[in-house]
Amino acid sequence: MTGVGRHTTTPAGGDEFDAFAALTAELGLLYGGDYNPEQWDEATWVEDVALMRAAGVTLVTVGVFSWARYEPEPGARDMAWMDRVLDLLHEGGIAVDLATPTASPPPWLGHRHPETLPQTADGTRLLYGSRNQFSPSSAAYRSAALAITKDVVARYAPHPAVRMWHVGNELGQVSYDDESAAAFRTWLRSRYGDLATLNEAWGTWVWSQRYASWDEVAPPRVAPYHRNPSLELDFRRFTSDALREVYREQAAVIRATDTRRRPVTTNYMGFFPLVDYASWRDDVDVVADDSYPDAADPRRASTTALTQDLMRSLGGGRPWMLMEQATSAVTFRAHNLTKTPARSRLESLQAVARGSDGICFFQWRAARTGPERFHSAMLPHAGPDTDVHRGVRRLGADLAALAGVAGTRLRTDVAVLFDWQSWWATGQDGLPTNRMDALATLRDYYEPLWRAGIAVDVVEPGADLTPYRLVLAPSLYVLEPEPAAALAAWVADGGHLLLGPLTAVADAQAHVRPGRFPVLLADVVGVSGEEWVPLPEDGVGVAWDGQTFVARTFAEHLRLDGAQAVATFTDGALAGAPAVTRNEHGAGRAWYVGAVLPPDRLAALVERVLREAGVHGLVPDLPRDVEVTRRGDVLFVLNHSGEARQLPVGNLLDALAPPRSAGPPGSAAPPVQAAIDLLTGALLTRTGAADALHLPPDDVVVLTERHP
Repeated sequence: MTGVGRHTTTPAGGDEFDAFAALTAELGLLYGGDYNPEQWDEATWVEDVALMRAAGVTLVTVGVFSWARYEPEPGARDMAWMDRVLDLLHEGGIAVDLATPTASPPPWLGHRHPETLPQTADGTRLLYGSRNQFSPSSAAYRSAALAITKDVVARYAPHPAVRMWHVGNELGQVSYDDESAAAFRTWLRSRYGDLATLNEAWGTWVWSQRYASWDEVAPPRVAPYHRNPSLELDFRRFTSDALREVYREQAAVIRATDTRRRPVTTNYMGFFPLVDYASWRDDVDVVADDSYPDAADPRRASTTALTQDLMRSLGGGRPWMLMEQATSAVTFRAHNLTKTPARSRLESLQAVARGSDGICFFQWRAARTGPERFHSAMLPHAGPDTDVHRGVRRLGADLAALAGVAGTRLRTDVAVLFDWQSWWATGQDGLPTNRMDALATLRDYYEPLWRAGIAVDVVEPGADLTPYRLVLAPSLYVLEPEPAAALAAWVADGGHLLLGPLTAVADAQAHVRPGRFPVLLADVVGVSGEEWVPLPEDGVGVAWDGQTFVARTFAEHLRLDGAQAVATFTDGALAGAPAVTRNEHGAGRAWYVGAVLPPDRLAALVERVLREAGVHGLVPDLPRDVEVTRRGDVLFVLNHSGEARQLPVGNLLDALAPPRSAGPPGSAAPPVQAAIDLLTGALLTRTGAADALHLPPDDVVVLTERHP
């Protein structure tokens, strides 16, 4: 493989050393999964290491749920067993991602310190006996968690098996208890300074809810009717920050102790509603994600691709890591469909195609006991002589063949604006409709991009937009003046912008901006609105290019202020008003969508916007459910359909040509004449216009140019 470059970036440690890049430069694409040796005897450990080696496993996460084994009672320490585990793994050539065991405290902590247990919004105290049973603001929990973290890190930082650190697990706890209330008030004092400023920011004259004392301020617990939306939004921010502090405390212990500067991370959960991962940008050395798409979801491939684009974007374009997924069935859905080894392989290689340098599963060996005993694993209950485990071994060989991909990046011309605050705010009570969800809208606008073979960066408002030709903001409900001005300037400078409904409605406190919406961007889009219009079940007619269709759920009453109407409402109170508009703004162009469009019309609109912005997919006329991405100088082609697909070889070879911007002005690289599939060694050549690549269902080819 040629032209695979490495990169140097600034990680959480604050200098130019990229610890994760250094690890993958040595080991290639990381492969493995969670390993829970505390559930097994030593003879099983020995067997596991041998089977891991045979499967091509290079990394396992150990110690996630080991707190009770390390500390069977307060202050006691039992670590000899972990000494043996790490020794065996190191002898087997398997690297360890060692976790702080703080995600699930032992029962003794909750029993002796009930104040560590989380409390729901209705006042119910959740008990131990499951997992994640802690309040992020509990001083007793954080003290105990730091104590065990310090001892684990001090003992194992020198161990050669340890190559990564994993803080906690799926940090996502929320609590409404009194200790959290006190911490929330401290957070609010830091944010607003004094009570008068808080009252103004929250608009507390409404419903006579003005606070006379800080002690009166409480989390958004269960109340007789709707709660203050500004309070709710700030409590979500506080909860995200509280979890980040839990992470930071333990990460600081690791970084102060580990002189070898191995990467520190924790596992995200995709578009997780309780944590604003964008605000954690500087806290992890590598973004790591857990991904469990529903096998019954026909849109799982595009939904997963969007999440993977988010993970890559959260790391500033650097490679990320798929920390958890399932080889087959999970145990947390009411009806857990299995997936074939081919589908599991496809989903893993999709992550690599979108920038992941590590592919891991939960878990290595299927658990015999506990709630996850029917969760699939790399080594099933039936043992290694199974289709699932043979698939695991095949994937290990695939990842070894793709080792040179590690460290390379994707190039994108399109950005999607997504903001956790907008997502949170559109889920509040008291909006015109509860049928508009920012994440669902984002997925609808993203799918046409995915089908066209266009990777995107998912960025927050205020991000640098200069690298992009096109920006989509499907549901940017909350928008502040500074990022709005930057967005307007970017369009005026030649950018193309597509805005969805409910854009720029509110400020950071969830207060509605007075004036014709979108107030901060009305000049950019050349259209303005006066009323939000939830639609009856039979919807409203829309005329577009001589055709009529029905828009359902939601629309907006808009007026043209210089823009061109692309589509117009045809009946009801909105008859004659614009539904979709297009406006020239400076050297750029802005589109505004004032309705929820049917999927086919939304896809047609996105295709038109792409065409006018000069953005094209890597391969023209992609067959349905075939995904194409280019990472470095490697082209991934993935067939997510249930049928075989045919792709012209010439189109694939053209997609391997260097981007036009790679050479001097006016230069054009000669056509690529041949490519090799890195997974099979098969050769593709440009021998005839009719030549086609036959791609079976759930299969993947990974192509790089073959030079004479």
